Amino acid sequence: MQFPELETSRLILNQLSKDDGQALLNIFADDKVVKYYDIDVYTSEEQSLELIDFFNNRFIERAGIRWAIRVKDTGKLIGTCGFNSLSQKMKNAGIGYELSSNYWGLGYATEAICKIIELAFSNESPFGEIYRIQGDTMIGNLASETVLKKLGFKEEGVRRSSGFWKNEFHDLKCFGLIKPEFKEI
Repeated sequence: MQFPELETSRLILNQLSKDDGQALLNIFADDKVVKYYDIDVYTSEEQSLELIDFFNNRFIERAGIRWAIRVKDTGKLIGTCGFNSLSQKMKNAGIGYELSSNYWGLGYATEAICKIIELAFSNESPFGEIYRIQGDTMIGNLASETVLKKLGFKEEGVRRSSGFWKNEFHDLKCFGLIKPEFKEI
Protein backbone atom coordinates (compact mmCIF):
# COMPACT_ATOMS: atom_id res chain seq x y z
CA MET A 1 0.00 0.00 0.00
CA GLN A 2 1.25 3.47 -0.86
CA PHE A 3 1.60 5.93 2.01
CA PRO A 4 -1.40 8.32 1.85
CA GLU A 5 -0.40 11.97 1.53
CA LEU A 6 -2.93 14.53 2.78
CA GLU A 7 -3.27 18.27 2.50
CA THR A 8 -5.14 20.96 4.42
CA SER A 9 -5.26 24.70 3.85
CA ARG A 10 -2.02 25.19 5.82
CA LEU A 11 -0.44 21.75 6.12
CA ILE A 12 1.00 18.82 4.22
CA LEU A 13 0.79 15.42 5.93
CA ASN A 14 3.20 12.87 4.48
CA GLN A 15 5.65 10.14 5.38
CA LEU A 16 8.62 10.80 7.63
CA SER A 17 12.06 10.16 6.16
CA LYS A 18 15.63 9.98 7.47
CA ASP A 19 15.99 13.61 6.36
CA ASP A 20 13.61 14.52 9.20
CA GLY A 21 15.96 13.23 11.90
CA GLN A 22 17.26 16.59 13.11
CA ALA A 23 13.87 18.34 12.95
CA LEU A 24 12.24 15.49 14.91
CA LEU A 25 15.07 15.63 17.45
CA ASN A 26 14.39 19.35 17.92
CA ILE A 27 10.75 18.55 18.71
CA PHE A 28 11.43 15.68 21.13
CA ALA A 29 14.36 17.47 22.80
CA ASP A 30 11.84 19.96 24.21
CA ASP A 31 10.78 18.98 27.74
CA LYS A 32 7.45 20.79 27.23
CA VAL A 33 6.62 18.46 24.32
CA VAL A 34 7.46 15.21 26.15
CA LYS A 35 6.05 16.25 29.55
CA TYR A 36 2.99 13.99 29.11
CA TYR A 37 4.75 11.38 26.95
CA ASP A 38 6.03 7.96 27.85
CA ILE A 39 9.53 8.97 26.75
CA ASP A 40 12.31 11.11 28.13
CA VAL A 41 13.72 14.14 26.36
CA TYR A 42 15.70 13.09 23.28
CA THR A 43 19.42 13.84 23.33
CA SER A 44 20.60 12.46 19.96
CA GLU A 45 19.51 12.32 16.35
CA GLU A 46 19.93 8.54 16.56
CA GLN A 47 16.86 8.43 18.83
CA SER A 48 14.74 10.34 16.33
CA LEU A 49 15.97 8.17 13.43
CA GLU A 50 14.97 5.06 15.40
CA LEU A 51 11.52 6.59 15.97
CA ILE A 52 11.16 7.31 12.24
CA ASP A 53 12.04 3.66 11.49
CA PHE A 54 9.54 2.50 14.12
CA PHE A 55 6.73 4.64 12.66
CA ASN A 56 7.50 3.57 9.08
CA ASN A 57 7.68 -0.12 10.04
CA ARG A 58 4.29 0.12 11.77
CA PHE A 59 2.90 1.33 8.43
CA ILE A 60 4.56 -1.50 6.48
CA GLU A 61 3.13 -4.01 8.97
CA ARG A 62 -0.30 -2.31 8.72
CA ALA A 63 -0.30 -1.98 12.51
CA GLY A 64 -0.36 1.83 12.58
CA ILE A 65 0.50 4.96 10.63
CA ARG A 66 2.22 8.22 11.55
CA TRP A 67 2.27 11.29 9.32
CA ALA A 68 4.77 14.13 9.36
CA ILE A 69 2.98 17.43 9.93
CA ARG A 70 4.59 20.05 7.70
CA VAL A 71 3.82 23.72 7.13
CA LYS A 72 2.62 23.90 3.53
CA ASP A 73 4.45 27.12 2.62
CA THR A 74 7.87 26.04 3.92
CA GLY A 75 7.83 22.24 4.19
CA LYS A 76 9.05 22.60 7.79
CA LEU A 77 8.37 19.58 10.02
CA ILE A 78 6.43 20.79 13.08
CA GLY A 79 5.13 17.51 14.51
CA THR A 80 3.59 14.13 13.78
CA CYS A 81 0.15 12.59 14.07
CA GLY A 82 -1.42 9.27 13.31
CA PHE A 83 -2.86 6.04 14.53
CA ASN A 84 -0.63 4.21 16.99
CA SER A 85 -2.79 1.14 16.57
CA LEU A 86 -5.21 -0.05 13.91
CA SER A 87 -7.47 -3.07 14.34
CA GLN A 88 -9.35 -4.13 11.24
CA LYS A 89 -11.00 -6.89 13.24
CA MET A 90 -12.34 -4.47 15.88
CA LYS A 91 -12.72 -1.58 13.37
CA ASN A 92 -10.93 0.83 15.69
CA ALA A 93 -7.79 2.90 16.01
CA GLY A 94 -5.79 4.63 18.72
CA ILE A 95 -4.68 8.17 17.93
CA GLY A 96 -1.47 9.97 18.87
CA TYR A 97 0.16 13.29 18.05
CA GLU A 98 2.65 15.92 19.14
CA LEU A 99 3.56 19.36 17.90
CA SER A 100 6.60 21.57 18.34
CA SER A 101 5.87 23.94 21.23
CA ASN A 102 6.68 26.84 18.87
CA TYR A 103 3.43 26.02 17.04
CA TRP A 104 1.09 25.47 19.98
CA GLY A 105 -2.14 27.43 20.14
CA LEU A 106 -2.38 28.08 16.39
CA GLY A 107 -4.84 25.30 15.50
CA TYR A 108 -2.31 23.15 13.63
CA ALA A 109 -2.88 20.02 15.74
CA THR A 110 -6.66 20.24 15.35
CA GLU A 111 -6.33 20.84 11.60
CA ALA A 112 -3.99 17.87 11.07
CA ILE A 113 -5.93 15.46 13.27
CA CYS A 114 -9.23 16.42 11.67
CA LYS A 115 -7.77 15.51 8.28
CA ILE A 116 -6.57 12.04 9.34
CA ILE A 117 -9.91 11.34 11.04
CA GLU A 118 -11.72 12.32 7.82
CA LEU A 119 -9.60 9.76 5.96
CA ALA A 120 -10.08 7.03 8.57
CA PHE A 121 -13.87 7.42 8.59
CA SER A 122 -14.19 7.80 4.80
CA ASN A 123 -15.14 5.14 2.27
CA GLU A 124 -11.63 5.60 0.79
CA SER A 125 -9.89 4.64 4.04
CA PRO A 126 -6.78 2.59 3.24
CA PHE A 127 -7.14 0.92 6.66
CA GLY A 128 -10.47 -0.78 6.02
CA GLU A 129 -13.54 0.34 7.92
CA ILE A 130 -12.79 2.31 11.09
CA TYR A 131 -15.79 2.95 13.33
CA ARG A 132 -14.14 4.11 16.57
CA ILE A 133 -11.05 6.17 17.37
CA GLN A 134 -9.69 6.35 20.90
CA GLY A 135 -7.34 8.92 22.40
CA ASP A 136 -5.78 8.72 25.83
CA THR A 137 -4.39 11.73 27.67
CA MET A 138 -2.42 11.94 30.86
CA ILE A 139 -4.24 13.78 33.65
CA GLY A 140 -3.31 17.44 33.37
CA ASN A 141 -2.75 17.52 29.61
CA LEU A 142 -5.48 20.09 29.05
CA ALA A 143 -4.21 21.19 25.62
CA SER A 144 -4.56 17.66 24.25
CA GLU A 145 -7.98 17.26 25.86
CA THR A 146 -9.09 20.52 24.22
CA VAL A 147 -8.01 19.28 20.76
CA LEU A 148 -9.90 16.00 21.18
CA LYS A 149 -13.06 17.70 22.46
CA LYS A 150 -12.99 20.21 19.56
CA LEU A 151 -13.04 17.25 17.19
CA GLY A 152 -16.05 15.67 18.92
CA PHE A 153 -14.33 13.10 21.14
CA LYS A 154 -16.28 12.28 24.30
CA GLU A 155 -14.57 11.79 27.64
CA GLU A 156 -15.33 8.20 28.62
CA GLY A 157 -13.58 7.91 31.93
CA VAL A 158 -10.28 7.58 33.74
CA ARG A 159 -8.25 4.40 33.62
CA ARG A 160 -6.43 4.40 36.92
CA SER A 161 -2.69 3.62 36.88
CA SER A 162 -3.05 2.59 33.24
CA GLY A 163 0.38 3.83 32.19
CA PHE A 164 3.81 3.38 33.68
CA TRP A 165 6.70 5.55 32.54
CA LYS A 166 9.27 7.92 33.99
CA ASN A 167 9.31 5.58 36.98
CA GLU A 168 5.71 6.14 38.06
CA PHE A 169 2.14 5.08 37.34
CA HIS A 170 -0.14 7.48 35.47
CA ASP A 171 -3.91 7.74 35.30
CA LEU A 172 -5.12 8.19 31.72
CA LYS A 173 -8.31 9.88 30.55
CA CYS A 174 -9.95 7.91 27.77
CA PHE A 175 -11.66 9.78 24.94
CA GLY A 176 -13.65 8.12 22.17
CA LEU A 177 -15.05 9.22 18.84
CA ILE A 178 -17.39 7.05 16.81
CA LYS A 179 -18.00 7.54 13.12
CA PRO A 180 -21.62 8.84 13.27
CA GLU A 181 -20.58 11.57 15.76
CA PHE A 182 -17.75 13.01 13.69
CA LYS A 183 -18.44 16.25 11.92
CA GLU A 184 -15.87 18.15 9.90
CA ILE A 185 -14.86 21.41 11.47
